[in-house]
Amino acid sequence: MHTSLKLTSIAAAALAIAGAGGYYYYSASVPGAATRLPSIVKRGPAPTERAWPARLETLLDSELLDPYGVALDAQGNIYFSQGGDANVISVLAPDGSRRVLAGGAEGFRNGAGVAASFNTPSGIAVDAQGNVYVADTGNHAIRKIAPDGSVITLAGSGVAGFADGQGAEARFNGPVGVAVDRDGMVYVADTYNDRIRRIAPDGTVTTLAGTGRPGFVDGTWDVAQFDTPCGIAVGKDGVYIADSRNDAVRRIGADGSVTTLAVAPELEKEPLLRRPMALAVTHDGYVYIAAGARGRVLQLAPDGVVATLPDAAHPADPAIGTDGSMQVYGPRGLALAKDGGLLVADAPAQRLHRIVPAASAAPASRPAVAPAPFSAVAATLAPTGSALMEQRRQGQMPWPVLPQNQPHEVVGLMGEVRGSYDGDSRHHFHAGLDVQADVGSSVHVVEKAKVSDPLPNWAFGTVSEGINLGTTSYIHMKVGRDRKNRPLDERFELLLDDKGKPERVRVRRGTRFYVGNQLGVVNQMAHVHLDLYDRGLVVNPLALPFPGLRDTVNPQIQGIAIYDPQDKRLPAKKGQRLHIPRALGEVSVVVDAFDQMDGNLARRRLGLYQLGYQLLQADGTPVPGYEKVRITQTYDQLPKQREAVKVVYSADSGITVYGSKATRFTYSLHSQLAHGEVKPGRWKVSDLAPGDYTLRIHAADFAGNTAPTGRDLPLTID
Repeated sequence: MHTSLKLTSIAAAALAIAGAGGYYYYSASVPGAATRLPSIVKRGPAPTERAWPARLETLLDSELLDPYGVALDAQGNIYFSQGGDANVISVLAPDGSRRVLAGGAEGFRNGAGVAASFNTPSGIAVDAQGNVYVADTGNHAIRKIAPDGSVITLAGSGVAGFADGQGAEARFNGPVGVAVDRDGMVYVADTYNDRIRRIAPDGTVTTLAGTGRPGFVDGTWDVAQFDTPCGIAVGKDGVYIADSRNDAVRRIGADGSVTTLAVAPELEKEPLLRRPMALAVTHDGYVYIAAGARGRVLQLAPDGVVATLPDAAHPADPAIGTDGSMQVYGPRGLALAKDGGLLVADAPAQRLHRIVPAASAAPASRPAVAPAPFSAVAATLAPTGSALMEQRRQGQMPWPVLPQNQPHEVVGLMGEVRGSYDGDSRHHFHAGLDVQADVGSSVHVVEKAKVSDPLPNWAFGTVSEGINLGTTSYIHMKVGRDRKNRPLDERFELLLDDKGKPERVRVRRGTRFYVGNQLGVVNQMAHVHLDLYDRGLVVNPLALPFPGLRDTVNPQIQGIAIYDPQDKRLPAKKGQRLHIPRALGEVSVVVDAFDQMDGNLARRRLGLYQLGYQLLQADGTPVPGYEKVRITQTYDQLPKQREAVKVVYSADSGITVYGSKATRFTYSLHSQLAHGEVKPGRWKVSDLAPGDYTLRIHAADFAGNTAPTGRDLPLTID
């Protein structure tokens, strides 16, 4: 059944959602009056500023479990949902107090407060009476929470499917997004049905648009197609949809027709509008977008221009690849505040943020990363403090291939330089651990997980195919399929194209996996890439106790070179000191080094974990201030910025992706990296007194092994 929209209702909703607090009052004189009397004039909400400078504030930083939906009521209370193992709807009051509104255990039960249960609640919305509507994704239902905390099921029965009808007669398939207008009409992004639905106050469900087949087609309600829509919002001109897998923002107008307002350019490699997950609409037609893939909050103007919000505290820095835009880890929920600010649920980081207009657009500089003295290498992995990381350290982490309790060859480490298909040898950091495995061998879960991302897998049928289970990602595999491309079990839905051939695999948000479950089989890359996350950060998997993992092999230093400010290498003669004129001011020191681990093939090259240096006098004693090694790079966490790889690795590093040559790791010694922060640097030789010195390089792996040879460069400062 199709339902048209009431434009008057939509317009009223826009005012209720976006304009409740934006009124201004001023005094004026009444022209021609015998006595000049003050007059109060009421204006509408202030116009939205285009791409306004913003500041990020963290409202909750208490390791929330999969925070997803967020909404506000007229009194300023913030409602937010948590999936994962929490399955709860909570309220954060204006005074900072926090309480549970409903839920707390996984299940499907109506009732009052904590007696009710949800299964992976996602998007939420609040109406003018204070009722909260919840997209209960894992239960395939829309729930309603009254202000007193009592929960009822508005529509859906707990069974996945598709059917219009009233209440429990209706069927949804993993709905993720929900919105409500002023008349109490509820709009639903029926995510895995690829449809947009509407629920009347009496619980009657109708379909607004979508054919039920994933696609990207504008037009009337019965021909329009969506692909995994996750976010939905109500505005004065219609219903807005975050069409997530299409990388688009769509709108259903009053006549029921669907149009595309913005879409990621097809040929753009890293578009801003990538995986839109949630929307918020202003009174004057601006749309804010939570872009999940790049962690950005975007603004879509009425003229169709998509822009980032500038981060007033962290301006653009081309040297390390930052573009100066507001960025979090994985925004899922988005809500518009009365003052024009935004609330953001950052699911991977387990935080709730507020984005507010900056008091001043004047940039604040990012703090520098100071060199740290070296102690024991293994002890320098700063604990993140999260309960998850502590839990991981307590036991053993199974390997992602069989046998899971026995050692396997490690063929790639976090922090290594990697190239691209188009010939850039320093394209990105390698983000995890590579474990050798035969093509076609099975890939298995290493820690229990519940899928958070509504679109957790990618790159079907390519060498880069993989899946994210929230805290771990598995790459270079056929996700959810065996060697013959047959689905492994009901958790993996194999979608077919028009010719009946496998097109992709769909895995729903809320799907559970347990240690040892098979995820797929290794593809032609002949290894499994394992990424590990902690509160949004990419952390080094070597911090975890993999059974039988040993490293007793020392790193090797193959060369040390000095380059002048014009990046010209200073000539060195074998057996003689390298002369460096103090007049050069600053020089670059490049260290060519690699590591290996027990069980590696002789040709294998791995990256370092830690790099540093000492400066010794002619008699071998440290120069004052260099008694301890100055650590410049530690690969415990990775920067968010991909371009940062060009700061810590020199130009002759790496190889193109999947090339035939051996990888080369040449490090820029004085460029600093620690805890995911990067800072370019050079060696200021003009500060040194003339004389003979020895530059001693410290190259270490995660186990604490250091390079014993090739580490000294005798030099003379002239």
